[in-house]
Amino acid sequence: MTELEIRKAIIENCLKMNATGLNQGTSGNLSARYKDVMIITPSGIAYEALKPSDLATMPINKDYGSWDGPLKPSTEWRFHLDIMIERPDVGGIVHTHSTYATILSIAGKEIPACHYMIAAFGGPTIRCADYATFGTEELSANALNALKDRTGCILANHGMIATGANIAKAMWLAVELETIAKQYYQSLLIGGPNLLSDAEIANVMERFKGYGLQDKKSANSNAKPKTRAKAPAKTKAAGKTSAAGKPKVAAKRKAPSKARTQTKARTQTKARTRKQA
Repeated sequence: MTELEIRKAIIENCLKMNATGLNQGTSGNLSARYKDVMIITPSGIAYEALKPSDLATMPINKDYGSWDGPLKPSTEWRFHLDIMIERPDVGGIVHTHSTYATILSIAGKEIPACHYMIAAFGGPTIRCADYATFGTEELSANALNALKDRTGCILANHGMIATGANIAKAMWLAVELETIAKQYYQSLLIGGPNLLSDAEIANVMERFKGYGLQDKKSANSNAKPKTRAKAPAKTKAAGKTSAAGKPKVAAKRKAPSKARTQTKARTQTKARTRKQA
Protein backbone atom coordinates (compact mmCIF):
# COMPACT_ATOMS: atom_id res chain seq x y z
CA MET A 1 0.00 0.00 0.00
CA THR A 2 1.08 3.55 -0.63
CA GLU A 3 1.44 6.01 2.25
CA LEU A 4 -1.78 7.75 1.22
CA GLU A 5 -3.67 4.45 1.12
CA ILE A 6 -2.44 3.60 4.64
CA ARG A 7 -3.49 7.02 5.94
CA LYS A 8 -6.95 6.59 4.42
CA ALA A 9 -7.21 3.05 5.88
CA ILE A 10 -6.42 4.34 9.37
CA ILE A 11 -9.19 6.94 9.17
CA GLU A 12 -11.66 4.41 7.72
CA ASN A 13 -10.97 2.05 10.63
CA CYS A 14 -11.27 4.87 13.19
CA LEU A 15 -14.75 5.60 11.85
CA LYS A 16 -15.57 1.89 11.73
CA MET A 17 -14.62 1.19 15.35
CA ASN A 18 -16.81 4.06 16.61
CA ALA A 19 -19.72 3.14 14.33
CA THR A 20 -19.66 -0.47 15.57
CA GLY A 21 -19.37 0.48 19.25
CA LEU A 22 -15.83 -0.82 19.57
CA ASN A 23 -14.79 2.62 20.80
CA GLN A 24 -16.35 5.86 22.00
CA GLY A 25 -15.32 9.41 21.10
CA THR A 26 -11.59 9.93 20.59
CA SER A 27 -10.43 7.62 23.38
CA GLY A 28 -8.96 5.09 20.95
CA ASN A 29 -5.94 5.46 18.69
CA LEU A 30 -4.56 3.62 15.67
CA SER A 31 -1.16 3.37 14.05
CA ALA A 32 0.41 1.65 11.05
CA ARG A 33 3.92 1.00 9.80
CA TYR A 34 5.05 2.56 6.52
CA LYS A 35 8.64 1.79 5.58
CA ASP A 36 10.78 3.25 8.41
CA VAL A 37 8.09 5.43 10.01
CA MET A 38 4.95 4.96 12.05
CA ILE A 39 1.79 6.81 11.01
CA ILE A 40 -0.48 7.50 13.99
CA THR A 41 -3.74 9.29 14.74
CA PRO A 42 -3.36 12.76 16.28
CA SER A 43 -4.42 13.72 19.77
CA GLY A 44 -7.90 15.01 20.59
CA ILE A 45 -9.53 15.43 17.18
CA ALA A 46 -12.84 13.90 16.12
CA TYR A 47 -12.38 11.09 13.62
CA GLU A 48 -15.06 12.57 11.37
CA ALA A 49 -12.91 15.67 10.93
CA LEU A 50 -9.68 13.79 10.14
CA LYS A 51 -7.97 14.18 6.79
CA PRO A 52 -5.10 11.93 5.64
CA SER A 53 -2.67 14.82 6.00
CA ASP A 54 -3.65 15.31 9.68
CA LEU A 55 -2.03 12.04 10.78
CA ALA A 56 1.41 12.34 12.37
CA THR A 57 4.53 10.38 11.42
CA MET A 58 7.23 9.20 13.80
CA PRO A 59 10.57 7.56 12.87
CA ILE A 60 10.76 4.00 14.19
CA ASN A 61 14.46 3.38 14.71
CA LYS A 62 15.94 6.85 15.18
CA ASP A 63 15.21 10.19 16.86
CA TYR A 64 12.95 8.50 19.42
CA GLY A 65 9.85 10.53 20.16
CA SER A 66 10.26 13.03 17.31
CA TRP A 67 7.30 13.55 15.04
CA ASP A 68 6.17 15.38 11.92
CA GLY A 69 2.74 16.68 10.97
CA PRO A 70 0.28 19.52 11.51
CA LEU A 71 -1.08 17.90 14.69
CA LYS A 72 0.77 16.23 17.55
CA PRO A 73 0.48 12.42 17.77
CA SER A 74 -1.80 10.57 20.19
CA THR A 75 -0.85 10.73 23.87
CA GLU A 76 -0.41 6.95 23.65
CA TRP A 77 2.25 7.21 20.95
CA ARG A 78 4.85 5.67 23.28
CA PHE A 79 3.47 2.13 23.48
CA HIS A 80 2.56 2.24 19.77
CA LEU A 81 6.14 3.16 18.90
CA ASP A 82 7.74 0.73 21.36
CA ILE A 83 5.65 -2.15 19.98
CA MET A 84 6.72 -1.23 16.43
CA ILE A 85 10.38 -1.17 17.53
CA GLU A 86 10.25 -4.43 19.51
CA ARG A 87 7.98 -6.33 17.13
CA PRO A 88 8.99 -6.08 13.45
CA ASP A 89 6.12 -8.46 12.63
CA VAL A 90 3.60 -5.80 13.70
CA GLY A 91 2.39 -3.46 10.96
CA GLY A 92 -0.79 -2.15 12.58
CA ILE A 93 -1.98 -1.41 16.14
CA VAL A 94 -5.48 -0.71 17.45
CA HIS A 95 -6.07 0.64 20.98
CA THR A 96 -9.64 1.08 22.19
CA HIS A 97 -11.65 1.44 25.37
CA SER A 98 -14.17 -1.18 24.21
CA THR A 99 -16.83 -1.92 26.81
CA TYR A 100 -16.33 -5.57 27.76
CA ALA A 101 -12.53 -5.63 27.50
CA THR A 102 -12.51 -2.51 29.69
CA ILE A 103 -14.88 -4.08 32.24
CA LEU A 104 -12.47 -7.00 32.61
CA SER A 105 -9.53 -4.58 32.79
CA ILE A 106 -11.26 -2.72 35.63
CA ALA A 107 -11.55 -6.03 37.48
CA GLY A 108 -7.91 -6.84 36.66
CA LYS A 109 -8.96 -10.09 34.96
CA GLU A 110 -7.12 -11.78 32.11
CA ILE A 111 -9.19 -13.84 29.68
CA PRO A 112 -8.62 -17.61 29.99
CA ALA A 113 -9.22 -20.27 27.33
CA CYS A 114 -13.01 -19.97 27.43
CA HIS A 115 -13.26 -20.21 23.62
CA TYR A 116 -10.98 -21.73 21.02
CA MET A 117 -10.74 -18.37 19.19
CA ILE A 118 -8.36 -17.26 21.93
CA ALA A 119 -5.73 -19.21 19.98
CA ALA A 120 -5.76 -16.37 17.42
CA PHE A 121 -3.94 -14.31 20.07
CA GLY A 122 -0.98 -16.69 20.31
CA GLY A 123 -1.69 -18.67 23.48
CA PRO A 124 -4.23 -19.93 26.05
CA THR A 125 -4.76 -16.50 27.65
CA ILE A 126 -5.21 -12.85 26.80
CA ARG A 127 -3.16 -11.23 29.54
CA CYS A 128 -4.04 -8.16 31.56
CA ALA A 129 -1.11 -5.75 31.83
CA ASP A 130 -0.46 -4.07 35.19
CA TYR A 131 -1.85 -0.60 35.59
CA ALA A 132 0.20 2.51 34.83
CA THR A 133 -0.72 6.09 33.92
CA PHE A 134 -1.57 6.60 30.26
CA GLY A 135 1.21 7.77 27.96
CA THR A 136 4.02 6.77 30.34
CA GLU A 137 7.11 4.62 29.88
CA GLU A 138 5.79 2.35 32.62
CA LEU A 139 2.56 1.67 30.72
CA SER A 140 4.54 0.93 27.56
CA ALA A 141 6.78 -1.55 29.43
CA ASN A 142 3.73 -3.25 31.01
CA ALA A 143 2.04 -3.55 27.61
CA LEU A 144 5.14 -5.11 26.03
CA ASN A 145 5.29 -7.70 28.83
CA ALA A 146 1.63 -8.61 28.34
CA LEU A 147 2.13 -8.85 24.57
CA LYS A 148 5.09 -11.24 24.79
CA ASP A 149 4.29 -14.02 22.27
CA ARG A 150 0.77 -12.58 21.99
CA THR A 151 -1.06 -10.41 19.46
CA GLY A 152 -3.37 -8.71 21.94
CA CYS A 153 -3.74 -7.77 25.61
CA ILE A 154 -5.87 -5.90 28.14
CA LEU A 155 -4.56 -2.84 29.97
CA ALA A 156 -5.67 -2.75 33.62
CA ASN A 157 -8.28 -0.04 34.35
CA HIS A 158 -7.85 1.24 30.82
CA GLY A 159 -8.74 -0.73 27.67
CA MET A 160 -7.12 -3.09 25.21
CA ILE A 161 -4.50 -3.39 22.46
CA ALA A 162 -4.68 -5.54 19.32
CA THR A 163 -1.86 -5.90 16.78
CA GLY A 164 -1.58 -7.30 13.29
CA ALA A 165 0.54 -7.44 10.17
CA ASN A 166 -1.41 -4.41 8.91
CA ILE A 167 -4.16 -2.12 10.17
CA ALA A 168 -6.98 -4.28 8.76
CA LYS A 169 -5.71 -7.39 10.55
CA ALA A 170 -5.21 -5.46 13.79
CA MET A 171 -8.82 -4.24 13.59
CA TRP A 172 -10.03 -7.78 12.91
CA LEU A 173 -8.28 -8.97 16.09
CA ALA A 174 -9.63 -6.03 18.09
CA VAL A 175 -13.16 -7.12 17.20
CA GLU A 176 -12.30 -10.73 18.15
CA LEU A 177 -10.83 -9.60 21.50
CA GLU A 178 -13.92 -7.60 22.41
CA THR A 179 -16.15 -10.52 21.36
CA ILE A 180 -14.28 -12.99 23.58
CA ALA A 181 -14.27 -10.48 26.45
CA LYS A 182 -18.07 -10.19 26.18
CA GLN A 183 -18.52 -13.96 26.03
CA TYR A 184 -16.25 -14.51 29.03
CA TYR A 185 -17.92 -11.78 31.08
CA GLN A 186 -21.39 -13.17 30.42
CA SER A 187 -20.29 -16.75 31.14
CA LEU A 188 -19.20 -15.56 34.59
CA LEU A 189 -22.81 -14.54 35.26
CA ILE A 190 -24.02 -18.14 34.90
CA GLY A 191 -21.39 -19.92 36.95
CA GLY A 192 -18.21 -19.49 34.90
CA PRO A 193 -16.79 -21.03 31.72
CA ASN A 194 -15.67 -24.56 30.96
CA LEU A 195 -12.02 -23.90 30.06
CA LEU A 196 -10.13 -25.61 27.27
CA SER A 197 -6.78 -27.26 28.02
CA ASP A 198 -3.42 -25.84 26.98
CA ALA A 199 -2.98 -28.89 24.75
CA GLU A 200 -6.23 -28.14 22.91
CA ILE A 201 -5.29 -24.49 22.42
CA ALA A 202 -1.90 -25.63 21.04
CA ASN A 203 -3.78 -27.94 18.67
CA VAL A 204 -6.04 -25.09 17.53
CA MET A 205 -3.04 -22.79 17.07
CA GLU A 206 -1.51 -25.35 14.72
CA ARG A 207 -4.75 -25.56 12.76
CA PHE A 208 -4.98 -21.77 12.74
CA LYS A 209 -1.81 -21.31 10.69
CA GLY A 210 -2.91 -19.24 7.73
CA TYR A 211 -6.32 -18.61 9.34
CA GLY A 212 -7.80 -15.16 9.82
CA LEU A 213 -8.31 -12.09 7.72
CA GLN A 214 -6.45 -12.67 4.46
CA ASP A 215 -5.22 -10.40 1.75
CA LYS A 216 -6.89 -11.14 -1.57
CA LYS A 217 -3.57 -11.99 -3.14
CA SER A 218 -2.55 -14.48 -0.44
CA ALA A 219 -6.04 -15.95 -0.26
CA ASN A 220 -5.85 -16.89 -3.93
CA SER A 221 -2.18 -17.84 -4.00
CA ASN A 222 -2.88 -21.57 -3.62
CA ALA A 223 -5.59 -21.68 -6.23
CA LYS A 224 -4.68 -23.40 -9.45
CA PRO A 225 -4.91 -21.15 -12.48
CA LYS A 226 -7.79 -21.91 -14.75
CA THR A 227 -6.83 -23.10 -18.20
CA ARG A 228 -9.02 -22.87 -21.24
CA ALA A 229 -9.53 -26.10 -23.13
CA LYS A 230 -7.85 -26.01 -26.51
CA ALA A 231 -10.24 -26.13 -29.43
CA PRO A 232 -9.54 -28.91 -31.96
CA ALA A 233 -7.41 -27.73 -34.85
CA LYS A 234 -9.42 -26.76 -37.88
CA THR A 235 -8.70 -28.66 -41.09
CA LYS A 236 -8.95 -26.90 -44.39
CA ALA A 237 -11.59 -28.57 -46.51
CA ALA A 238 -11.16 -28.85 -50.27
CA GLY A 239 -14.66 -27.55 -50.65
CA LYS A 240 -17.93 -27.23 -48.85
CA THR A 241 -19.38 -30.51 -47.74
CA SER A 242 -22.94 -31.67 -47.69
CA ALA A 243 -24.67 -33.16 -44.70
CA ALA A 244 -23.47 -36.58 -45.81
CA GLY A 245 -19.88 -35.35 -45.72
CA LYS A 246 -19.33 -35.51 -49.52
CA PRO A 247 -17.87 -32.49 -51.33
CA LYS A 248 -20.42 -30.42 -53.18
CA VAL A 249 -19.85 -30.22 -56.92
CA ALA A 250 -21.18 -27.33 -58.98
CA ALA A 251 -24.26 -28.48 -60.91
CA LYS A 252 -23.85 -28.78 -64.74
CA ARG A 253 -26.01 -26.54 -66.89
CA LYS A 254 -28.81 -28.61 -68.39
CA ALA A 255 -28.75 -29.06 -72.17
CA PRO A 256 -31.67 -27.31 -73.88
CA SER A 257 -34.60 -29.62 -74.67
CA LYS A 258 -35.24 -30.93 -78.22
CA ALA A 259 -38.51 -29.02 -78.52
CA ARG A 260 -36.82 -25.70 -77.71
CA THR A 261 -34.07 -26.43 -80.35
CA GLN A 262 -36.61 -27.16 -83.16
CA THR A 263 -38.69 -24.04 -82.40
CA LYS A 264 -35.59 -21.82 -82.48
CA ALA A 265 -34.53 -23.32 -85.90
CA ARG A 266 -37.98 -22.67 -87.48
CA THR A 267 -37.95 -19.06 -86.26
CA GLN A 268 -34.51 -18.44 -87.80
CA THR A 269 -35.60 -20.01 -91.18
CA LYS A 270 -38.73 -17.78 -91.45
CA ALA A 271 -36.63 -14.69 -90.76
CA ARG A 272 -34.24 -15.54 -93.60
CA THR A 273 -37.13 -16.18 -96.05
CA ARG A 274 -38.74 -12.77 -95.33
CA LYS A 275 -35.37 -11.07 -95.89
CA GLN A 276 -34.85 -12.77 -99.26
CA ALA A 277 -38.34 -11.81 -100.43
